[in-house]
Amino acid sequence: MEKFRIGKYEEVDVLGYGTWLIGGNSSPDYSRDEYYVKVLTTAFELGYRLIDTAEYYGGGHTEELVGKALKKFNREEFFIISKVWPTHLHYDDVLKAAENSLRRLELKHVDLYLIHWPNPNVPIEETVSALERLVEEGKVRYIGVSNFSVQQLKEAIEATRKYDIVANEVKYSVWDRRVEDELLPFAEQNNVRIIAYTPLERGKGVKGTILDEMAKKYGKTVNQIALNYLISMKTIPIPKAEKREHMIENLGAVGWRIGEEDLNMIKRSL
Repeated sequence: MEKFRIGKYEEVDVLGYGTWLIGGNSSPDYSRDEYYVKVLTTAFELGYRLIDTAEYYGGGHTEELVGKALKKFNREEFFIISKVWPTHLHYDDVLKAAENSLRRLELKHVDLYLIHWPNPNVPIEETVSALERLVEEGKVRYIGVSNFSVQQLKEAIEATRKYDIVANEVKYSVWDRRVEDELLPFAEQNNVRIIAYTPLERGKGVKGTILDEMAKKYGKTVNQIALNYLISMKTIPIPKAEKREHMIENLGAVGWRIGEEDLNMIKRSL
């Protein structure tokens, strides 16, 4: 798969796999464990290697399912992302949350650990200090944030002492392009990779739109155009898919690029 750089040296896939609602919403749902392990196994077999999860997903159960599915594969091939919930951002709570995530994932380290949402009641310096300790201890390879505004991202960057903030995971799609106004340019200037969640907004791909026209022009589906748009903007979309055919379809967004003129046409039309 094509690669983007995260941080100064790490090369990661330009397309990832999201796990929200696998194994529950904010609390565990054990009723479909076998099904979801098969879903994750299928995604891994198809070649998805950048996997996004969080301690909040399924009350931690999503991490357990990801860990279970990972056992059949070479862990070193994967780039695993997890996140600490905003109620756990005090120094000791961050350390404990990371330990719990590693235990559920059955891993010695995660590749990227993010602050899931900002918490104005906890100094960002305290949280970042804990994240940096996790890097020092080898439990986390890279640190980042999620759902941070430009100002919040700036403060997080300024709070670092030794390790860089390398990513900001935010809601971003061709139908919701607000991050392009200020956040995306700021992130690029500061070597922070934007990871795009909810990149395929349900029900938006209606016929007759500019995306339908582009799909016909490039011989792709609307979803593939939508994902490729985000990749062309140098961001990493992390769509979730449960059906094998949808996983394969999403992978079809990789390996080509929408032309610059067509990108601009999409921007003007949506």
